[in-house]
Amino acid sequence: MSTILGLKNKAKFFPNSPGVYLFLDKKKGPLYIGRAGSLKRRVASYFLAKRDFRIAEMVSEAASITYQKTSTILEAIILEANLIKKYWPKYNVRDRDDRSFVYLVILKGKYPKPVIVRGRQLQQYGALSREVFGPYQNYRLLNTALGIARKIFPFSTCASDTKPCFYYQIGLCPGVCVGAIGVKEYGRNIKNLALFFRGERKRLLRKLEKENPEKIKALKHVRDVALISADNFRPSIFNKGGVRIEGYDISHLSGQEPVGAMVVFENEARNPSRYRLFKIRGAKTQSDTDMLQEVFARRLKHKEWPYPNIVFVDGGVAQARAGQNILKKYNVSVPVVGLAKTGGHSAAAYQQDKLIILGAKKNAREIIFSSKRLFQQIRNEAHRFAIAFSRKRRRKKNMVAMRAR
Repeated sequence: MSTILGLKNKAKFFPNSPGVYLFLDKKKGPLYIGRAGSLKRRVASYFLAKRDFRIAEMVSEAASITYQKTSTILEAIILEANLIKKYWPKYNVRDRDDRSFVYLVILKGKYPKPVIVRGRQLQQYGALSREVFGPYQNYRLLNTALGIARKIFPFSTCASDTKPCFYYQIGLCPGVCVGAIGVKEYGRNIKNLALFFRGERKRLLRKLEKENPEKIKALKHVRDVALISADNFRPSIFNKGGVRIEGYDISHLSGQEPVGAMVVFENEARNPSRYRLFKIRGAKTQSDTDMLQEVFARRLKHKEWPYPNIVFVDGGVAQARAGQNILKKYNVSVPVVGLAKTGGHSAAAYQQDKLIILGAKKNAREIIFSSKRLFQQIRNEAHRFAIAFSRKRRRKKNMVAMRAR
């Protein structure tokens, strides 16, 4: 029996309950750590015929799988983050750097305040941090989890004032703003919140048994509905957790000195350090689609580069289809987005630009459609980058020709 078939059979016996699963290598070291509302369903999805290239690569490298059950999805999210922090598995961190993760930071102070920060901001909070939890892979999910925990352990996010804040009025702030809670009692809430995000459930329950048995009931009956909703957003895009969009454009002057440009947007922001340029040299014809296919093929040979979550091409259906076809040859299954101009550069024409979306599920399609302005920005950046390189090559060629006279 092959290793993959053995893993698939083992997954059939996983429970239909929340928890964390671990794909392990031959030395029992974690290759990938994930969470699930249903361990059985989530892990089974890794063995489907149609799967992402990176998933297939990870599964082929795995020697075994295991899991840890949790009482709720909320606890699974926390356990996942703690295990990733402990092991930093290869396939959790390969396609992203530390800056793209998010963290929960409890700030120092008389009334400590929890805040969510991105990895790139973490150093700024160093001296101000009392405790740091994470890394978490998804901003939306961490924010939802913190909101649920806040109902059990209220905390303040407002400045001291004489007026009750909005959160005090809905029971999520214990009243620091109006002096309704003392330092000692507030400190207990923060300590309990910290125990919760450390995953020390048993210790927390023992502590609450002495302090406030009512909160034990609330903790045991955490509703996971909001988390399930947020987690379903995860396979989509723009979840604030390391989404990489690669934008491509071809530039040439009547077929001369053709070049391809790749720009990268991560979490909806430009990342020029990841931009790449390609000199077109092997395209069958001078058509943009053939040139685009060459650029894609060369890009996909660089397995050391992080894979995109979405691919964008400047063009219509033909260009988007060309991109999708070459991605399929490399078993890369991600949405391909094109943006077709309707003509002109007026504001009205800009509004009428048409999005072409291939290979995206319904919820992803809806989000892409609502993000046309972002894709227009990516198109403009790819176009600028490609033209600048093409002009540079032509200038260099002209200078060489002049010197040869």
